[in-house]
Amino acid sequence: MRRGTLLITTFLAALVSGCGPTPVVITAELSSEDAIEGTPGTALGDLEVRLIPFDRDAIFDSLAAVAPRPEPPIPDSVLQANTEVATAQQEWRNAEARWGVLRDTLQALTTALEGLNRGQAQYRLLFSDFQDLEAEYNGLDRANIAAFNRFDDLQKASITAEQEIRLIRQEWGDEAFANVNEIMTMHQRESGRDILYDTTDANGTTTFDVKAGVYWVVAIYEEPYSELYWNYPITVPVEEGETIPLTRENATSRPKY
Repeated sequence: MRRGTLLITTFLAALVSGCGPTPVVITAELSSEDAIEGTPGTALGDLEVRLIPFDRDAIFDSLAAVAPRPEPPIPDSVLQANTEVATAQQEWRNAEARWGVLRDTLQALTTALEGLNRGQAQYRLLFSDFQDLEAEYNGLDRANIAAFNRFDDLQKASITAEQEIRLIRQEWGDEAFANVNEIMTMHQRESGRDILYDTTDANGTTTFDVKAGVYWVVAIYEEPYSELYWNYPITVPVEEGETIPLTRENATSRPKY
């Protein structure tokens, strides 16, 4: 954080320090990818949220800047493999979903045909539909198996590379951030405020009673091959009726290494 920004932040914290605890409402929600306008998104229930009275990312950045060696990057090959695995998994799930729909449809047609006479026109029409869907079902069954095998092979091939880079980065982090807990404790004591923890309810909402000052709202939501990370600054007290939203738009998406 630049010196001028730090002075402004300190001034704001001092300005509102005389106020009592203020309720701060935080909501966590992801918009549905296929949602139409007005359709609610997915509430993130049971999400751990922290209110921290200092910028933890600035501390990590400062320590990384003076580390004896730079942080090991994630190779492009590993990121590309991760993307290919995610794509293959989605293709398999799409094929499996379509396969399931056809299976249920064929079962319904079978039940309907059993109740009809083979000489009836309706029987002939339904039987023709059955034959067409059965051919598609058999072809999709093979495609479903092939899609799963491709996903499984890609996933197995990427695991070793992921484990290796994760170990290298963890070893670097243990070295570069060896004193991070002590530094954070010092910043927390200097702020005169506690680090607050809570989890969102089923509606993706949580409320903190917070002393006046500047905080960073910190949370992590894990997705299959990445995570959403929030380190969102707020100044308390907030405007009356204001809620602090955690959404995909104000999060950082990063690989899980």
